[in-house]
Amino acid sequence: MANTIPPAYNSGTVKTSLQESLSLWREVPFLHDLPDTVLAELARAARRVHFTQGQTIFLEEEPTAGLFLVEEGRVKICRYAADGREHTLLISGRGDTFNDVSALDGGPNPACAVAFSDAILWPVSRDGLRRLSIQHPELAWALIESLAQRARYLIGIVQDPAMRNVKGRLARLLLDQAEAAERGTPLPHITQEEMANQLGTVREVVGRALRSLAAEGILTVDRQRIEIVDRARLQAAAEV
Repeated sequence: MANTIPPAYNSGTVKTSLQESLSLWREVPFLHDLPDTVLAELARAARRVHFTQGQTIFLEEEPTAGLFLVEEGRVKICRYAADGREHTLLISGRGDTFNDVSALDGGPNPACAVAFSDAILWPVSRDGLRRLSIQHPELAWALIESLAQRARYLIGIVQDPAMRNVKGRLARLLLDQAEAAERGTPLPHITQEEMANQLGTVREVVGRALRSLAAEGILTVDRQRIEIVDRARLQAAAEV
């Protein structure tokens, strides 16, 4: 079976210069040491596409959609339990890649990808990525290192619920959100339901944890707005 990007992904394609594309690929941490010639070929193998907030990019268990790079916006990677409950694995932003595993092993997409905000992405088909990896061993090695880093991250996800309570995990999530906003990354509003999906719990438990942090004077909760009052104590709570 050929591994190609479905035609629907071409909708909303926006033209950009090779130099702009090259600069973006250079931002990917595991690619920044590669020669410009290799990155230029990778950029040419990709295409620039736009997704609106809430739009499904690809579904779990579908044939591999290839490797994706985020230029703008945020993308939610998630899976669904048999009862329909969603579990968010990660939120990807500018300079992040996702669906690496499927693009490299040729298996189906291991999770769903949904535009968490309006997003501009650069997908590369598995066939294109494989061809370039064969031609450029340094790219293949960079992809191996990327998978190793991804494995470390996933180990942390598995370990976190066992080593840290919901209140601590929520504190870490709020700190991550604050740091992303400080870097100038536009973030959509995140509901308590979405927090629960990211933390592997339910909305009611998140609500209790928020009220507890507010009662301690660490943050304030006003309807849909959460404001950090004492960052040092929130950091301490994240370590519990």
